[in-house]
Amino acid sequence: MAIARYPSLVIDCPDPTELGAFYAALLDWKTETSEADWAEIRAEYGQLISFQKVEDYSPPRWPTQDVPQQMHLDVTVDDLDAAEAEVLKLGASKAEYQPGTTFRVFLDPAGHPFCLCRE
Repeated sequence: MAIARYPSLVIDCPDPTELGAFYAALLDWKTETSEADWAEIRAEYGQLISFQKVEDYSPPRWPTQDVPQQMHLDVTVDDLDAAEAEVLKLGASKAEYQPGTTFRVFLDPAGHPFCLCRE
């Protein structure tokens, strides 16, 4: 018997409103809460991602582990080129180091790595 339906992910960042808006647009999820120190986005099926403000935030250093990435999201897409263009418009940057050919690594506006992965 499961004790929970699904986990919630909380991501540290310097600006929860900005990062919440970025991921809401990327994933096409609804913004539930957006405050100076906390933001939440939710999928139609219920999954929740929260963003919490951290003073003196230090972004991960990809691909080194000088400041570890701590976590990253893999987002499955149909078309890597089209998805890349969209995430760059949303404010992501493409990581210089690209270790594979079936996925691409990007940095969100707070510096967290995330991957777009081919279906």
